[in-house]
Amino acid sequence: MTAPHPRHRRALAIPAGLAVAASLAFLPGTPATAAPAVESAPSAATDGTSLSYVVNVSPGHRPSATVRRAIAKAGGTIVTSYDRIGVIVVHSANPDFAKSVRKVRGVQSAGATRTAPLPSAATTDTGAPQVLSGAELAAAEATSAKAEDQDPLESLQWDLPAIKADKAHEKSLGSEKVTVAVLDTGVDDTHPDIAPNFDREASVNCVAGKPDTTDGAWRPSASESPHGTHVAGEIAAAKNGIGMTGVAPGVKVSGIKVGNPDGFFYTEAVVCGFMWAAEHGVDVTNNSYYTDPWYFNCKDDPDQKALVEAVSRATRYAEKKGAVNVAAAGNENYDLTSDEITDPSSPNDTTPGDRTVDPSKCLDIPTQLPGVVTVAATGAKGLKSSFSNYGRGVIDIAAPGGDSTAYQTPEPPATSGLILGTLPGGKWGYMAGTSMASPHVAGVAALIKSTHPHASPAMVKALLYAEADATACTKPYDIDGDGKVDAVCEGPKNRNGFYGWGMADALDAVTW
Repeated sequence: MTAPHPRHRRALAIPAGLAVAASLAFLPGTPATAAPAVESAPSAATDGTSLSYVVNVSPGHRPSATVRRAIAKAGGTIVTSYDRIGVIVVHSANPDFAKSVRKVRGVQSAGATRTAPLPSAATTDTGAPQVLSGAELAAAEATSAKAEDQDPLESLQWDLPAIKADKAHEKSLGSEKVTVAVLDTGVDDTHPDIAPNFDREASVNCVAGKPDTTDGAWRPSASESPHGTHVAGEIAAAKNGIGMTGVAPGVKVSGIKVGNPDGFFYTEAVVCGFMWAAEHGVDVTNNSYYTDPWYFNCKDDPDQKALVEAVSRATRYAEKKGAVNVAAAGNENYDLTSDEITDPSSPNDTTPGDRTVDPSKCLDIPTQLPGVVTVAATGAKGLKSSFSNYGRGVIDIAAPGGDSTAYQTPEPPATSGLILGTLPGGKWGYMAGTSMASPHVAGVAALIKSTHPHASPAMVKALLYAEADATACTKPYDIDGDGKVDAVCEGPKNRNGFYGWGMADALDAVTW
């Protein structure tokens, strides 16, 4: 069974006939290290033919005079330079810019980060989350009023007991000294469930490829996707008698906006996001997206190779500085260990076309990068979600991401098989996807860091996997009950293609 292909892969669209009610649940899709822009050729950033590029050089020092002159000669303007990892962000209207600078001594790789001119000419989001109605809010509040120590909407959160987060909260809510950064479409820090735990100092807008520290720049506009706000609430919605409860309701959460107004996550923004997190004491990053415009970035393509290298350098640097990087596995029911995959969605910012890729050589970034925790999604019955990507040796761990209620129905009083989260404007609503699974794991990692404050990222990841509840393969996997196998799971109970090391365990995170 193949899931639909929305523009935001991480923002899954559950078919209307299968979702709760008739609604659609759509999921989309640093100053110390960022040198000031270098004067060169006149900027063409507003030119309809201008593109953005990354130029990768040796890390550790500012770009050499030779490289800077070559960039200017090729018609490029340096936007910023992340010297510690050797990544330069450049705008140029010269269609041969990357080809020209690749020949320059000191340039290791260079490539366009998009196929659409600046600014992007994409469409807006294709849908919205299923927002809780007044009646649903009242019913949930009435149910929770009968339970002690529950936030009003917690009775709708079947995902918390699925990872034992409800039991974990009896022992610890997490430490306010731990911060999880949400690299996403922006976070509404004015939401009453997010405001108590929001870390302003670790928040920023990175959409342009360099940090914008204007107050509130990390927030989504009214026309932008609520995706990042939903994710932030899943991680750290405060246990404050209002709304819902996050997996780690005592930790801090920050918003690092890397998705542009059209919903694209371009390489320069993602690099900026990881660098900002690295330099601002972030302990965990959550990445519920893939880096546009290529679903898979093939190393035999010079442009795509440069994008892989730039993001790889940024994720490695963030981990070196103390961050555990957690990412969503994707929503196409792909076997990421298969010999080949047909990708019909790339490049998604202009005109996509079918292409056949080898997922061992063409990587979904950042989730398939070394060191990144790759998260698969499960539904209310604990089975792999119908849409979740999978693959033995690729999936590290599983967590609730929701599924169609027709496939996996939660136990009452929960009514939706999707995941409840915060929405901009003080609202709450349901979404589903590996986008929703990843923040559950980020929250558990934050609880581990709270319990073991001196643990390195490697130790946090080791505990995350060791504490996971081993989950055997689902065989046969016929999630829609039509008599046909929808995916094949391989591997033992404690390390397989559907669930990795198993289901994330929040209780062990605060007791081990």
